[in-house]
Amino acid sequence: MARKEEKYTKRRLRSSYATTLVSITLVLFMMGLFGLVVLHAKKLSDYVRENISISIIMKEGVKEAGIIQLQKMLDASSFAKSTEYITREQAAREMQEELGEDFIGFLGYNPLLPSIDLRVKANYANQDSITVIEERLLENTDVKEIFYQKSLVHLINRNIQRIGLVILGFSVLLMIISIALINNTIRLSVYSKRFLIKSMQLVGATRGFIARPFIFKGIMQGIYSAIIAILLLSGIIYFSQGEFPELVNLQDVDLFASLFGFVLLLGLIMAWISTYFAVRRYLRIKADNLYY
Repeated sequence: MARKEEKYTKRRLRSSYATTLVSITLVLFMMGLFGLVVLHAKKLSDYVRENISISIIMKEGVKEAGIIQLQKMLDASSFAKSTEYITREQAAREMQEELGEDFIGFLGYNPLLPSIDLRVKANYANQDSITVIEERLLENTDVKEIFYQKSLVHLINRNIQRIGLVILGFSVLLMIISIALINNTIRLSVYSKRFLIKSMQLVGATRGFIARPFIFKGIMQGIYSAIIAILLLSGIIYFSQGEFPELVNLQDVDLFASLFGFVLLLGLIMAWISTYFAVRRYLRIKADNLYY
């Protein structure tokens, strides 16, 4: 009967260790993901702003030389990040690809006008600056109209903030769950060795000497979890860059190294503190309660 109970306790202990490892890993992964968002918030915001397309639609009959001259003037300006001249034929091809049908054959002519695709620098990608640029461009007699998505920057920034708050909320929740699981694991571990611990106390072993192996095991759990979380974060970064090659421009080795160091330190500290208080609490168990 005692052996069966001992096997059951060991099985519960192994299961508890695995659950704790997974829990700490999830906490550190979410915290690392939140750190990525925070550290790259400005870069992401600048990247999104600089990819907002401002279409400068030219009037009917404007010569190509005039359009190229306007493009060169924009390239020389302080607010332009890049420009691209889109001919009527190119615009028609892009429209046909989007619609999936030959609208020119149906209409009998190409209704699209040539345009210049302008992308402004991040400092100018706000409503006030774009309005000034729009008014300046409309003074050109060759320009028919200016088209851009006014609410895009605001929506992107707001969504990034919301995502950050959601990740932070999940991280706090998982951290609380993880600490509870660590305490439960340590309690079960100490309980399974309660007679040995009490014997060590009776022969004069200090609490620090008894607690040291448990704390070391808890710290190692934190380190293992941090390593797994770092590998997961590295995988997310790698596959994200594969799916979105533009993200390579956001790479910052120093930031990644700082983030991974923070994740490792957080895993170590969180596991150490949780283990320390759990062991401290359950080492105070009285001899009368050893059988309960």
